[in-house]
Amino acid sequence: MYHQIAVLGAGTMGSGLAQLFARCGMPIMLYDPDRKALDKARAAIARSAELHIREWPNERKAWEQATDKIRMTEDAKEAVQGADFVLEAGPENIGIKRDIYKAIAPFLGDETLVASNTSSLALDTLVQGQPFGDRFVIAHFFNPAHLVPLVEIVKRPDTRKDLTDRLIGVLVQCGKAPVILKKDCPGFIANRLQAAVLREACHLLRSGVADAEQIDRAMREGPGLRWAINGPFEIADFGGLDIWEKVTDNLFPSLDNGLTSPEPIRDNVSNGKLGVKAGSGFYEYGDGLGRETIIEQRDRNFTQLIRLKKELKST
Repeated sequence: MYHQIAVLGAGTMGSGLAQLFARCGMPIMLYDPDRKALDKARAAIARSAELHIREWPNERKAWEQATDKIRMTEDAKEAVQGADFVLEAGPENIGIKRDIYKAIAPFLGDETLVASNTSSLALDTLVQGQPFGDRFVIAHFFNPAHLVPLVEIVKRPDTRKDLTDRLIGVLVQCGKAPVILKKDCPGFIANRLQAAVLREACHLLRSGVADAEQIDRAMREGPGLRWAINGPFEIADFGGLDIWEKVTDNLFPSLDNGLTSPEPIRDNVSNGKLGVKAGSGFYEYGDGLGRETIIEQRDRNFTQLIRLKKELKST
């Protein structure tokens, strides 16, 4: 375990990461230069704790202790001094991230591992010119960060193995499923797979094959259910590679191969329909209270599914 963790950025991912590690018993310093962002994170963390306590009353003490372990600050120096793990969760903007690294570099310990939660920026681009280059990795978590098990780890050949091994050990202790990439690539693994599916889903929608609700239902009740148990290579093996050879030969010529964001997404964005955060996207989500209820239900479903998977593994 770590003696102290600094989470830099108090947005959706940052607040989730603070919850995750605090729930595992580690003290957290959650940093953001914007006091309003910290206040919003505090409220989000409280709502999440309340949700878990309502669903599982026997975990009340653990969640109350976790909340007590999270301190908040607008001072970057205060955030990272004494931390043995620093996790940057700032906006996906290389300029902002480099400003954060510049601000914290003078106050980092020689044994402090620094990680970025970036989902799109290259490791070499992030670490360029940084004095902690051999102590830097990408640790890509998924929203909601305190619930989804996957963490994608990207490191350089000169990244210190002892620090990376320690991080992986802590993640496993916290119930995460770290996946270590052999090399960096845009979007890593999971986002590339998600993007491929979303591109084809938008193609089906644009082509009039089905509406968004029917396409989502097909995914949830078919591939999504199978993917919760087996990955694509396992599914191909179960189905027979000779069968999949024929299926892919037949289907690939008709699949979408667009190189820009799909039209249904671009149309929604141009109309201000950005999804849950805006109240509408492919679906309507109502006002602020209604959106919070939808997010709570999603988190409840995630938690129940994760617990069920753990039970299945133990049988």
